[in-house]
Amino acid sequence: MTEENKDVDSLDKDNKSNGNNEPVSNNNTASNITKPEKPPASKKTKLKKIEQIIPRGKPKSGRPWKEPRTKFSTIKKSIYRRPFHKKVELRNEIQHIKQISKSIKDAKKEEKEIRKQRRLENAERRLANQRKSEVVQIIKNPNKIKRMKKKHLRMIEKRDLDNVKVV
Repeated sequence: MTEENKDVDSLDKDNKSNGNNEPVSNNNTASNITKPEKPPASKKTKLKKIEQIIPRGKPKSGRPWKEPRTKFSTIKKSIYRRPFHKKVELRNEIQHIKQISKSIKDAKKEEKEIRKQRRLENAERRLANQRKSEVVQIIKNPNKIKRMKKKHLRMIEKRDLDNVKVV
């Protein structure tokens, strides 16, 4: 095949692909050429471009070496994923540790409760013993109370006569 035949064959193929019977011209006119469309730039990319173009002024803190902070979501994070069997082992180990710590805490709480109970019982017993060992005088004349001084009145207490032995 000669070069002319090749050109004709390529034109025929182009015509068939267009679906037109008219030959396609190789003239590059404004109506025939379509520019490839760019996707519209998003607002974020526009903002980034503007931020890069506009020079920064002096920061309020007076520290020009400090760069503006980037949002945490924009920072690329490398994710290390553990294998599943290691995750299961770790989970079981943590659960075991939690059980042990809970049992230790429960034991300490129980001991504390027992000590508190003993302390209360001892206080009650001490008070009962003190009441038993008291020496009591019954004041039958109320006029005596009126004649007493303040210090002496502070020492006077009322008691139930059934539980107290009277001298």
